[in-house]
Amino acid sequence: MIDAKEHLDKIMQELRRGTITIGALSQLSEPQYGYSLVTMLSDKGIHVEPGTLYPLLRRLEKQGLLESKWDTNESRPRKYYLLSKTGKEVFDLLVTEWKSIAASLDQIIENKRGDENGDG
Repeated sequence: MIDAKEHLDKIMQELRRGTITIGALSQLSEPQYGYSLVTMLSDKGIHVEPGTLYPLLRRLEKQGLLESKWDTNESRPRKYYLLSKTGKEVFDLLVTEWKSIAASLDQIIENKRGDENGDG
């Protein structure tokens, strides 16, 4: 039988998938390479594995949301990603949607808590 922690782990994995996209887009108004993005997100409490982030960046680039450029001036070439014009527009729309969903969920959760406490 699966315990509550195992259920939580699976649900959190699903939730993180969507939030990583928003988190990554939020940090790409300035050019970033993959590992710098992993570090920036981690510093802000969004932990993402490089093996998850790199395919996401490639997918977002293929969708036209990101532009990329190789920097070969360093000893190790790095691919830098930056929001495209469309990416900026999509990010703004995503933020609006995210805030709406979060507000709705907050309301539902608070109403549920009120019901449980006999307030509703």
